[in-house]
Amino acid sequence: MAERVEPDQSAIRLQMQGVCKRFGATIALEDVSIKVASGQVLALVGENGAGKSTLMKVCSGAIKPDTGQMQLDGKPYQPGNPLEARRAGVAMIYQELSLTPHLSVEENIMLGMEPATLGVVHWKKVRQRAIEAIKEFDNPELTPDARVSNLSVGSQQLVEIARALAIGCRVLVLDEPTSSLTRQDVERLFEIIGRLKQQGKAIVYISHFIEEVKRIADKVTVLRDGRVVGGSVVDAISIDEIVALMVGRQVEELYPRSEREAGEVILEIEDLAGPQKPVSASLKLRRGEVLGIAGLVGAGRTELLRSLFGLEPVKRGRIRLGVYTGPASPVRRWMQGAGLLSEDRKEEGLALSLSVADNITLSKLKGFGPLGLVLPGKQDKATRRWLERLDIRCLGPRQSVSSLSGGNQQKVAIARLLQHDVDVLLLDEPTRGIDVAAKALVYKLINELASGSPADGHQPKAVLIVSSYLPELMGVCDRVAVMCRGRLGPTYPIDEVDEHKLMLEATGQEINA
Repeated sequence: MAERVEPDQSAIRLQMQGVCKRFGATIALEDVSIKVASGQVLALVGENGAGKSTLMKVCSGAIKPDTGQMQLDGKPYQPGNPLEARRAGVAMIYQELSLTPHLSVEENIMLGMEPATLGVVHWKKVRQRAIEAIKEFDNPELTPDARVSNLSVGSQQLVEIARALAIGCRVLVLDEPTSSLTRQDVERLFEIIGRLKQQGKAIVYISHFIEEVKRIADKVTVLRDGRVVGGSVVDAISIDEIVALMVGRQVEELYPRSEREAGEVILEIEDLAGPQKPVSASLKLRRGEVLGIAGLVGAGRTELLRSLFGLEPVKRGRIRLGVYTGPASPVRRWMQGAGLLSEDRKEEGLALSLSVADNITLSKLKGFGPLGLVLPGKQDKATRRWLERLDIRCLGPRQSVSSLSGGNQQKVAIARLLQHDVDVLLLDEPTRGIDVAAKALVYKLINELASGSPADGHQPKAVLIVSSYLPELMGVCDRVAVMCRGRLGPTYPIDEVDEHKLMLEATGQEINA
């Protein structure tokens, strides 16, 4: 790989200088300055709440800064709204895609920018510009007439990028672009970013995945508490150094592992099948161990956990949880000692309209007052225990959970399982969309739960974890199995596999001895 170096000043495409932004008493950005050149990828990293998205919303015209200046190709740039920014050549693609599902690909690409005369849209020009934009991607799913709701998440993201290209964007901002993508879609996205670089586009890439940053970016800038705390050409800084800048301290060990001793089998499934997926799954989970399930998106991993927890019907097979046998409702699973952390925390994992305290205690309200009553004081006392232990950053137990950052919302969802004191934790993508510091805390917590450390105060738990991030599974698990096309393969001790072997199984390839 050619060495990546800082471009000269004449190549700078976007420059932001001395940007400040306050929301009431909260300082979101303080004297932030960044620059990105034509044909360069600038990675913007930091913990949740560090100011990355706020800075890019200023750049894209969604937020007006209190002070600061911006320049685009050396000229003053002050967009009043996102449409003005797009017309100037700056497009931002958010983690939550902003497409209109019931419209076609071509309609989404040109939405709000349709060529028209006296209010009459020139549909031939719309189609022509849409075709020119999507031909960049060589994706058979992307046809002008295709309905966006029928596309995969990866293809929907390409529609967003095509929309940016159709208006002639010079600066493309990608906010957590790979958080919901399959491995194949990630590779396709990286290829597209490489081509856009060659075309002279300036790209700002926001990500929690530091390995991605090292691979795709030319330069990295680190934000912490609304300030720039460091930055470098990517080749000149290590992953550990980036993480240390993000959290303000050295993270000694991302994947801690205490002595664990696998005990009795606490969860056993035999030839489990659902209406569609899983097709067949068998495993034994022991107290005091972490068992990981790898596989591609759509392989049936989520359906397996949902079937175990009673959210999906069981067509065939046997489930034994402790002394209980057979399928059961979610309420009974809670009573039997199992808890599920959903991969979709906003739709299923949390009650966003309720407080932090209500979310943490919702599944187990007994003991907070006489005669079935819930006394807020007792509820808040129990909640504060988890706020402290999980470092949940909020104004207090009564703050609405919807106002928390994604990482803190995830911690609240995990705290509910701990408050309920379940013996079996079913964790579906437990670190999706959270920053490195929050991930480190989740990994430490999983280790404590499985080992039964003094910090936990209870006997060891059993943890079944689904993750699309293979380094995570390799780091936290004792054993791992791979699900492919609805079928769960054999379990392997973690020291007998590597990422290459897991990916071969996940894609249904033959493994050479």
